Amino acid sequence: MSTHPKISIITVCFNSEATIRDTIESVLSQSYPNIEYLIIDGGSTDATCNIIAEYGDRISRVVSGRDRGIYDAMNRGIRLASGEIIGILNSDDVYMDADSVKVLVSPIIQGSSDASFADLVVVSSDDLNEVVRYYDSSYFSPKKFRFGWMPAHPTFFIKKSCYEAVGDYSLNYKIAADYEMLIRLLLIYGFTYTYIPKPLIKMRLGGASSASLARNWILNCEIVKACKENGIWTCLPLLLLKIPQKLAGRILKRKLQQI
Repeated sequence: MSTHPKISIITVCFNSEATIRDTIESVLSQSYPNIEYLIIDGGSTDATCNIIAEYGDRISRVVSGRDRGIYDAMNRGIRLASGEIIGILNSDDVYMDADSVKVLVSPIIQGSSDASFADLVVVSSDDLNEVVRYYDSSYFSPKKFRFGWMPAHPTFFIKKSCYEAVGDYSLNYKIAADYEMLIRLLLIYGFTYTYIPKPLIKMRLGGASSASLARNWILNCEIVKACKENGIWTCLPLLLLKIPQKLAGRILKRKLQQI
């Protein structure tokens, strides 16, 4: 792999006029010198596409049209990506600073792993500087999929060839297709990874998997389904064991001081 291989960053959006500018600015401000930025829009009816158009050719490719949901759009972006390494940044998330991508892809470029991920902070939907919770990816290991643990997906970068090996994100999930994908990548296929022990993404509160108790119930049911479809035994009571550690993320002042 060359010193600065092309990195493809994919943002999927739909009616994201309130947040898409922050996400775009975050990507365009990255210090890594060889980024292909793709935005896959689901046919927004608000000002999202107008905001995207303001950036002209600073965005490598924009595709807009109806799709079958967020994971269908991710699959489309991955197929269109020409970079050797791919990351997915949601339309309401931002990188912590200008070096986030450079830090995240470094282990892959150096040849020490196929993938990398880090921690993130969940922030207020109205204030990117108001930290609500710390997502500590250090708890993860492939054997913990059965307990509901996964790396912070917005921080996840992996070689495109790995996606090509395992196939698309499944459209049989409303919320947990990223969880099921990571099971295939990191457990079933056993691609290697590096964990970077620092927060590199700010994720706004209120995403698809955390918007309400009802959505969390769907998420956990889908996690059970994803595990069983990949030969991992689990059950809903087992997933509850992660709650104390998740609650600790709200009061983890020591790590928040690193931000």
